[in-house]
Amino acid sequence: MHFLKFLLPVLPALVSAWAPPSISGYGLVWADTFSGAGATLPNENNWNIIDGKLNVNNELETYRRSTRNAQMSGGNTLQLVPWKDSSVNGGWTSGRLESKYTFTPQANKKTLAQAQIRFGSNDIATKQGIWPAFWILGDSLRHYGGWPACGELDIMETINGQLTGYGTTHCDVYPGGICNEPSGIAGRIGIPDQGWHTWTIVWDRTTGNWQTETITWFMDGQQFQQIRGSQINNWNVWSSLIYSPLFFILNVAVGGSWPGNPNGNTLDGYGAMMEVAYVATYST
Repeated sequence: MHFLKFLLPVLPALVSAWAPPSISGYGLVWADTFSGAGATLPNENNWNIIDGKLNVNNELETYRRSTRNAQMSGGNTLQLVPWKDSSVNGGWTSGRLESKYTFTPQANKKTLAQAQIRFGSNDIATKQGIWPAFWILGDSLRHYGGWPACGELDIMETINGQLTGYGTTHCDVYPGGICNEPSGIAGRIGIPDQGWHTWTIVWDRTTGNWQTETITWFMDGQQFQQIRGSQINNWNVWSSLIYSPLFFILNVAVGGSWPGNPNGNTLDGYGAMMEVAYVATYST
């Protein structure tokens, strides 16, 4: 296992170039395909690379603007890698990217966001406390708002190496509120394996009535979660999820209130990473 872990940084360079797929009825609006030389930072015109400890959810990691934690593979992928590090508070470093790009789902259209993701090859039994995620926050959080009023849509989260993906909505107030914080409104789906899978969310504003608008989650084209305006039943809260500017987050957290902390079996490094082939938005 340790031998394979140290081989992994070389292998992705053998992968052919990735590109966001053509999707029938949609046009590509924005994408990052993570092209570039291996062992370099992601494109900082597109991403804020977080550097520091965020002190959220009782997580252990300190995020670093370092190619040790957030790097281009050289094979047109991004690798976010958690490492044990006794020099930092919490004992772990990791990678987190937040997009400078923002988007607002448009009236009378469908807007689609998507990423292709795989997980490192460490055995599932060695991933206690590892928490990769592809998610969205309302841009108001950066300017004047608080959480969860800003709105949060978790497109994909998985914990402890378990082959279960979660899609969750956080909104309104904490604790309680419309989204039952801190749990949120969640759906789940089984993940076939730790290999490449496509995670998608679609905002449908084609009905002309906010109560019948929907937000829907998919893995590899299979729907596993949906919310609609009438379920939220509050225009202001619904607005934070579908009428307001949004931005992407890619990260690997370590420990925290949900997964619990790593144990003596937890391995770090490339075998515990999240790897991303592209992130893209589309619109009809």
